[in-house]
Amino acid sequence: MKPLSVECIRTIFSGDLIQGSDNVIIHFGAYRLKQIKNQNTILFLRKKVVNLKKLEVYFPLVLVTDQTISRSEQFKNLTIIMVKDVEEAYWKFVKYYRSLFHIPVVAITGTAGKTTTKDMISHILSAKKTITATSSTNNSRTAHLHYLLSIDDDTEAAVFETAVGAPGDVLKAGEYFKPTIGIITNIGAHHLNYCKTLEGYIQAKGEMAKILDHSSVLIINSEDDNTKKIDLTNYLGRIIKVGIDPSSHFKAAGIKYCKDGMQFSVQHEEKKYSVFVPGYGEQQVYNALAAIAAVHEIGIDLPEAADRLKTYKNLNKHLQVHEGLNGATILDDTWSLTTTSLKAALKVLSEVGETKKKVAILGTITDLGSWGYVIHEQAGEIISESDVDVLITIGFHARIMADYLLKIGTASTVYSFNNSTLVFDLLKKIVDENTIVLIKGDMYSKPMIELASKLRKKI
Repeated sequence: MKPLSVECIRTIFSGDLIQGSDNVIIHFGAYRLKQIKNQNTILFLRKKVVNLKKLEVYFPLVLVTDQTISRSEQFKNLTIIMVKDVEEAYWKFVKYYRSLFHIPVVAITGTAGKTTTKDMISHILSAKKTITATSSTNNSRTAHLHYLLSIDDDTEAAVFETAVGAPGDVLKAGEYFKPTIGIITNIGAHHLNYCKTLEGYIQAKGEMAKILDHSSVLIINSEDDNTKKIDLTNYLGRIIKVGIDPSSHFKAAGIKYCKDGMQFSVQHEEKKYSVFVPGYGEQQVYNALAAIAAVHEIGIDLPEAADRLKTYKNLNKHLQVHEGLNGATILDDTWSLTTTSLKAALKVLSEVGETKKKVAILGTITDLGSWGYVIHEQAGEIISESDVDVLITIGFHARIMADYLLKIGTASTVYSFNNSTLVFDLLKKIVDENTIVLIKGDMYSKPMIELASKLRKKI
């Protein structure tokens, strides 16, 4: 955070100094008690603190409140600013702080590829610029203030994920970050428990266009059908398309699998550039295209971006290849599970395991609400179009995928388990060095993660 004095902060929202000093310097911000981790924090407190003494370890502390603080609650090194409305004061502070910095800010949303694209952009930019970015996949709305305040006078660019758990999430992120470049990687079917319908989810992702102004850039996947459904009528900024379609501004061609990653060429403004990106799958190519388009807007030329991408390290549990059980090849993709990422993973399974027996172990797709049955059937349809030899589902809802294949008729051998206990024993019997195993679940499924870990070990 750019250090600010209490006096400066008070002027932002016309607060009255009730106790303490205008000379105290603020280095951190919070709006919840559990967000306080350091001294010299400004806390916008929406409710009364029951016991201020518990906060003494964080003094000097600046408290912005609209609640009356009694004399008995006043402490040395506690500065109190009284305001009429804490919520209003908080947003004035956020708006002011963001206005201090005139730098490129990239915001990324999408059903799959957000974190990978964000990390690619960060990796490319960090060679020459001081950047700040969301950590791993920590993109919760409660972390927005923390990430905004991670911008300081040394920051030359910022890259933030803007996830959608419910309608309005991207709009709220926009209030903090005011991005200059927005990216929508793709839109599948997810978080339908709060978005209610696929259309509602598409609209929630489409909020990205609403948080960008006329001078901004929106980067989208030119082939993604659901992204095409976003209403961009009122968007006045530039649109950059990436993909393999001829209409793409950054067009990929000659895509092929090679050792440890993907090789392809990028055509931009009638010039071609050779690119290698670590990590398997066509989805990795699209992630790289979006990253290249974003950094190009920030001033990085394409040969430099391509050279930097060669040293990008693919994310943990994102289609990682391991040697494992009975000499089989293991594709660990236990980071997330949506129909979008499933389709991509099955393509990788087919390409990498072209000459091998292909086994897919799939868990439950979460955050679907009443759409659980429908989406799992759709996942079953995706599997039926693949060349999986053995399908193993784990979990009550995951069984719907297996049942779908059995209902329509399939050449695949299908197994369904309620939990992972018996799966390993089965795999010991059916896999060998001529087998490739895809195991796919999400980061919150401990049994799937443990099974993947067990499979990676040579038995």
